[in-house]
Amino acid sequence: MGTGPSGPRPENGGSSERPLWSFEGRPREVDVLGLGENSLDRLVGVLDWPVAGGKQEALDSSTAAGGQVASALLACTRLGLSAGYIGAVGADPEAEAVLAPLRAAGIDLSGVQSVPGARTRSALILVRARDGGRSVLARRDPTLRIDHSQLDRRRVEGAGLLHLDASDPEASLWAASVAEEAGRPVMLDADQTGEGLEKLLARIHFPVVSEAFARDWGGTGEILDGLRRLAGGVCRLAVATCGDRGAWAISSQGETHSPAWKVDVRDTTGAGDAFHAGLIWGILQRLGEHRALAAANAVAGLACTALGAQTGLPDFVELEGLLRRGERIPPGRPG
Repeated sequence: MGTGPSGPRPENGGSSERPLWSFEGRPREVDVLGLGENSLDRLVGVLDWPVAGGKQEALDSSTAAGGQVASALLACTRLGLSAGYIGAVGADPEAEAVLAPLRAAGIDLSGVQSVPGARTRSALILVRARDGGRSVLARRDPTLRIDHSQLDRRRVEGAGLLHLDASDPEASLWAASVAEEAGRPVMLDADQTGEGLEKLLARIHFPVVSEAFARDWGGTGEILDGLRRLAGGVCRLAVATCGDRGAWAISSQGETHSPAWKVDVRDTTGAGDAFHAGLIWGILQRLGEHRALAAANAVAGLACTALGAQTGLPDFVELEGLLRRGERIPPGRPG
């Protein structure tokens, strides 16, 4: 596993923190295995969000690969980790466009399934020029599903960490069950609540969710209430990402806030995917929660400095530079 020349500077707790996961005596074939979304994104720059009946000129337009899990895995490889990907694509030209960056990075794509007659997932993403905010209009073919009966459980058992999203609940539940039985940590990227999540979350050690998810999941509209509900069972660390307000987390050690880093934001597309990659990297480096969360926020911030979900993903040198010399945004309130 690639580690870079040195670890990040300690935040709260320092090097005496207990690692988020112990990997002693557990050899692995790949550092991280991801199962979930890929996407071909069309990015359109706008001055402001469209209004009903309004009209405005697009500032620019481009097409780039994206998707929650695909982008997170690419970010992991930029940080020096090895990765494998399980996902579904359509039998169309767009499939190669979304897989090409992963293949170029050396990610194992043997678990990718091509679904006859289906279209590869796509999204139209509006990016607001003044602050890099984005609004996503996603399109997914309902026939685009991972057939988990065709997957090899040995690939899951041989991964250092399993990273999932909730886009394909049956396949995610199968993989999470295999990983849990093998004693492997499982991370979930969830941005909205839905049916079937209770069973899946019961097998998740690191649920990392959007602010909207946390507010909804707790039933009170409060982020920390959502995290408290997530923090039961096998959970080691429950996290809610809140953009430039940083991230809130709950573990057996209590509640934690990790501030975001100050960067020149161009596009926030894929910031959450990058955050997951930074946290995965921290877990695999055997960091404690404060240092791992600081790294996750740093990777997310650096990813926002370029257009698209994958263009700005940092390497280890860039990450280390921000951790050593960067400035944090003062903490706000979780709400």
